[in-house]
Amino acid sequence: MAGWYWTRWPSREGLEREAESRPRRVLTVLGRIVLLAVVGWGTFSGGKYAGWAVVAAAAGLAAAVALCTLYLQASREQRPTASYLLAAALVGAAWLANWGRAYTLADLLWIGLAVIALVRLPPAPALLTATAALGSYTAVSWASWLSVAATVGGVTLLGFLLRLDTEARGTARRLLTQERAARAAEAESAALAERARIAREIHDVLAHSLSAQLVHLEAARLMLDAGTDREQIRERVVAARRMAQDGLAETRQALSALRGELTPVGEFLMELTERERAVLTVTGTPRPLAAEAGLAVRRTAQEAVTNVRKHAPGARCTVELRYLDGAVELEVRNTRAPRGESSGELAGSGSGYGLLGMRERAELLGGTLLAGPEDGGWRVLLRVPA
Repeated sequence: MAGWYWTRWPSREGLEREAESRPRRVLTVLGRIVLLAVVGWGTFSGGKYAGWAVVAAAAGLAAAVALCTLYLQASREQRPTASYLLAAALVGAAWLANWGRAYTLADLLWIGLAVIALVRLPPAPALLTATAALGSYTAVSWASWLSVAATVGGVTLLGFLLRLDTEARGTARRLLTQERAARAAEAESAALAERARIAREIHDVLAHSLSAQLVHLEAARLMLDAGTDREQIRERVVAARRMAQDGLAETRQALSALRGELTPVGEFLMELTERERAVLTVTGTPRPLAAEAGLAVRRTAQEAVTNVRKHAPGARCTVELRYLDGAVELEVRNTRAPRGESSGELAGSGSGYGLLGMRERAELLGGTLLAGPEDGGWRVLLRVPA
């Protein structure tokens, strides 16, 4: 692990230009312009060069700028061979500049090379490069040992702090990328969950609608076999037709309910019980329910009332909606079917998955559903958080 650390490049994400803010990029450009101006002034002021020496000094300055540009690019792209060769070339260029009396250029090349190496190179090559650059600066410096020590220590500390800043920006950029990926995955998961929920609602609507239609059509068939009056048979067929229309309407309502656009549950139960000749009781303080809780109550009520009509035709049915603290309960009861009412053939119609679907819907919401015989009849109790 230690060997890997000393040869590990710093965070590449932190070196990308996109990781830098606009003010930081502006300051970087302005800083380079100021440094270039300082180097030019220090090189050509004082009348040190004349004639062709000026041309040579200008060419040397241009070559140094080109080497610095290539070194910055290579170290940013983390190309090892190019970075190390260019670092060695810059150390040599600084010695040539010092020999040619361009002392400002030489000092800035050594100091700048040390800082960039500490920021962008792996720790081991960075320390070697910084040692070579700052050692060269120390060897030719005319300043006192205290000034040289302060400069070397300050440059080393600056490089270390800038490296930490680069690592921090790289970490922040990676975290941002991971957060965006997580949000995208969460959005995709939510979309899939929404599709599954819509599919479940449409499935339940169609299952209930088709089951109810089958009940009426089966009753019509039995009436035909028994030679019942034509008008009574027609009523059953019309009821089946109405169920088909209601199924289409409920499919649209299911989609609207997921958006919270349906009428309150209490009003829906009033319409249902009036149509099915059941008795409705509401206790507690009515309040708006969440879309999924409201749909669970609606579907359970529809399925339970349909089962009463299917399995116990003519039985008395009561529906009670109770608003509790943090929950809502729906209880559907029916008595024993009157004597003489046959339910055997009608009970065989439908898919047989109504009770299972109601229980699964309740469990998905963290609720419960109990269903079973009671006093010769049947009782369904739904409780869901709301």
